[in-house]
Amino acid sequence: MKCYCAYNPPQFLQNGVAMTVYAALWGSRYWESTTQYPQPPYQKTVFTGGQGVPIFGWVAVPQNAHGTIVATYGITGELDTEWSLQLLGRKAYAQGYAVVLFDWRAHGKTAELSPTLTSDGLYEGEDFVRIAAAAAQMGCPSKFWFMGFSLGGQLALWGLKAAADLIGDNEFLGLKDSDIGGSAVICPSLDSLRSLSYLSKRPLGKYLEAAITRNLKKLAWRIHDAHPGTIDPEAIKRANSIWAFDEELVINRLGFPSVPAYYIASSALQLLPQISKPTLIIYAVDDPLFHPAIIPEMQDACESNPMLDLLLTRYGGHVGYLSSRECQRQAQDLDPWWAWNRILQWLGDGGWETRGFRSREEWGLGGMGNMLIQSNELK
Repeated sequence: MKCYCAYNPPQFLQNGVAMTVYAALWGSRYWESTTQYPQPPYQKTVFTGGQGVPIFGWVAVPQNAHGTIVATYGITGELDTEWSLQLLGRKAYAQGYAVVLFDWRAHGKTAELSPTLTSDGLYEGEDFVRIAAAAAQMGCPSKFWFMGFSLGGQLALWGLKAAADLIGDNEFLGLKDSDIGGSAVICPSLDSLRSLSYLSKRPLGKYLEAAITRNLKKLAWRIHDAHPGTIDPEAIKRANSIWAFDEELVINRLGFPSVPAYYIASSALQLLPQISKPTLIIYAVDDPLFHPAIIPEMQDACESNPMLDLLLTRYGGHVGYLSSRECQRQAQDLDPWWAWNRILQWLGDGGWETRGFRSREEWGLGGMGNMLIQSNELK
């Protein structure tokens, strides 16, 4: 039986905020020096998402590819600068996966192509499925695995929901149910309503939210400049928090009467019991962006659904997961990117074919250090 190595960060990063900030700053500068893999030979393309929205993406298909990863990033960003997503692309391509990375709605070059704003998964889920169908026509093989981190993880989970709804027992744009492998996500947003309230009440949380809000406003101004007349500049000026951004710019276009109604509708926590494809969730107890009350509910959902594998760690911050040298040695990792390494290990172990471990003894997790939950250990 194969057992995943417990996650352990360097000692000075055993704090969620420290890990989150350090990993983001250090990774943006030095990530390329941590990997031996070159950039895949991406082909730039424009997909057609749900409602006819154009979606900009990169596609790379290695010889004899044995599956395809379709992935995007978190609440802000763009492909050219999203180093963590590019890191996944390099590692996955080197292991023989076709890779499809894309700028989701209102982000990067997709924002230049369309003024359509975000919907936190309500429509982006269909985008994942349509992108997979188009990628299949470009030579990307099944199975298709939907991935993302932070809010991008929420979008990927909505992708599975959309695949189940659109494909069902039939076909959708040439895709069969068996073509969809499942999903793997890092620190997914599961309940924005509780988490934003939690974030705004914490001193350091206010700093993190302010930084995110500045980037959201940049996205809005980019759309405003690329598509004159589609966004009220005064509304952008009033959007001085994540909540205000959605209130001023998003909910009216989607037909929601309030921000809470929008967050409840788009919550990914409600999707977990419905997921019918193998899905790995990596989540840190010390994630500073999300309300800790979400964790036991996530655990209960994962325990009740045999399709969900949960790696819940004491440390890791928000999409940080830089591992110590000792942790790298124990895991036999070539770099410090523990979460991406576990996701690719999970895929490589064929975990989607072997299910059913339900106890710690069965998983073989004795002495796993700070690994609090490691659901459905895979052979």
